[in-house]
Amino acid sequence: MLMNPQTLGPSTPPQSQTQSQTQPAGQRRAFATVFMIELWERFGFYGMAALMVLYMVQGLGYADERANLSWGALSALVYALPVLGGWAADRWLGTRRCMLAGAVVLAVGYGLLALPSRRLELLFASLALIAVGNGLFKPNAANLVRRIYESEPARIDSAFTVYYMAVNIGSTASMLATPWVREVWGWHAAFALSCAGLLLGLANYRWMRDALQGVGSPADAGPLGARRAAGLLVGGVLAAAMGAMVLVHVELADWGVAALGIGVFVAYGVVLGRAHAHERPGLLTAGALVLEVGLYFVFYQQMSTSLTLFALRNVDAELRIPGGLALHLLPAQFQALNPIWIMVLSPGLAWLYTRLARGPGDLPLEAKFALGFVAVAAGFGVFAASGLAAVDGRVPAWFVVAGYGLISLGELLLSGLGLAVIARHVPARLSGLLMGVFFAVSGISMYLGGLVANVARVPLGPQLSAQQTLPPYLHLFGRLALVSLAGFALSMLLLGALRLAAVRRRPG
Repeated sequence: MLMNPQTLGPSTPPQSQTQSQTQPAGQRRAFATVFMIELWERFGFYGMAALMVLYMVQGLGYADERANLSWGALSALVYALPVLGGWAADRWLGTRRCMLAGAVVLAVGYGLLALPSRRLELLFASLALIAVGNGLFKPNAANLVRRIYESEPARIDSAFTVYYMAVNIGSTASMLATPWVREVWGWHAAFALSCAGLLLGLANYRWMRDALQGVGSPADAGPLGARRAAGLLVGGVLAAAMGAMVLVHVELADWGVAALGIGVFVAYGVVLGRAHAHERPGLLTAGALVLEVGLYFVFYQQMSTSLTLFALRNVDAELRIPGGLALHLLPAQFQALNPIWIMVLSPGLAWLYTRLARGPGDLPLEAKFALGFVAVAAGFGVFAASGLAAVDGRVPAWFVVAGYGLISLGELLLSGLGLAVIARHVPARLSGLLMGVFFAVSGISMYLGGLVANVARVPLGPQLSAQQTLPPYLHLFGRLALVSLAGFALSMLLLGALRLAAVRRRPG
C-alpha cells in the first residue's frame, strides 16, 4: 500500500555520516549552527528585499511594470540557481562548502549595493551576485537540516517548521530596521546593514562550525583542491554574468524562465526514469506537491510587489491600537508582518505536528497543502474587502495585519512544508538535486508573480490620487483569492487520487 507521508522517511545514510549526530545534544547544536547562519542570511536578503522595489520606483524612477518585472527576474534567478548549487554540493563540492561559499558571495553582493552610487551597472552586478550566492546557499542549508534529522523521520516536519520559524527572526528584524535606516540615512546605508548581517553570520559559523563535523554530503569529507576551487570560481563568475544580462535586458527573462521550466521538466523526467521502481511513487507525489508550492509562490511574490506598492499608496500608515495608541509604519515595514506572523504561528503548528505524529490521526501533507490554499484565499479576500472601509482611498492598517496573518498561515502549510516534501518522498542520494528543482519551480512562480502584480500597475506620469489607485489593487486581490480556491480544489483532487491508489495497492 502507499505509505503515509508522515511515516515515509528518507533512506538511511552511511553510519559515518550520522554517528556524531545520534545524540540529542549533538543534534541540537548542529541544528543551531545551521539556523544561526540561515537567520543572518535571511536578515541580509529580506532587508534588501523589503526595499528593492521601492528603491527602483522611488530612488531610480522606474515604472511599476519595470520594477515588478526586474524584481521578478531576480527572484527567478535567486530560486533557480539552487538547482546548480544542489547538484554541485551532491556531486562535487559538498553541502557545507557550498553553503559557506554562498554566504561569502552574498556578503560581497550586499557590500556592492552599499556603495554610494546609483549606476545601474553596479546595481545589476550586485543583484547578480546575490542570485549566485543564494544559489549556493539556499538548497544546502536546508539539506543540512534534513541530514541532521534523517535518522528520526518523525521529527522532520517539526524540525523544518521550527527552522522556518527561526529564520524569520532575522527577516523580521531586517524588515523593520532597514526601512528606518533608509528613512534616516538613505538607501545605501540600509543596504550596508544587510551586508553587516551576513558578516555576523559568517563569524558565528566560524565559531560553531565544529558542530557540523560528520553532517553533509560525501563530497564534504574529501579535500577541496585547486581544481574544485577554480571550478567554483569560474562557474560563479559565469552565472553572475548571465544573471546580470537577464537583469539588464529584462525582456530576456521570459525566454529564460521558459527555458528553465523546460529544463526542470526534463531533469525531473530523467530522475524519474532512472529511479528504482519503489522510489517512483514518492517522486511522483513530490512532483505534484512541488507544483502546488509553486502556485503558492505566485501569491507570495505579491508581498514585495503589489502589496508593498498598495501599502505605499492606499494603506493608512497609522496602526491604531485600543487605548488610543498608534504605531506609524513605513510602507516597506508592512512586509515584516509576514515573518512576525510566522513566528507567532509556528510553535503551535510544530507542537501540533509532533502530537499528531505520535498518534493515528496525523494529516497527510496533501491535506495540509489544501488547508494552506484556503488560508491564502481568505487572506486575499480580506485585502479585497478592505476597500469597503476605505477613507479617501486609504484602508485601515488592521486589514493588512489580518490579511498577512492568513497568508502567513498558508505559507507555513505550503512553503514551510515544501522542504519536508523533499525530505519525506525523495531518496537521500537525490535530495540536493531535488531541493534545487523545488527552488527552481519556486523561482519560475515568483517571476510569474511579478507579471501578475502588473495587473495593478500604476503608469508613470501625473501622480494619481489614492481613490484612483485603489480599485486596481482590490480587483487583483479578489482574483488572487479565486485562484487560491482553485489551488485548494487541485489539492483535494490529488489527495483523493493518492487515497484511491493506496486502496488499489492493498492486497486482496
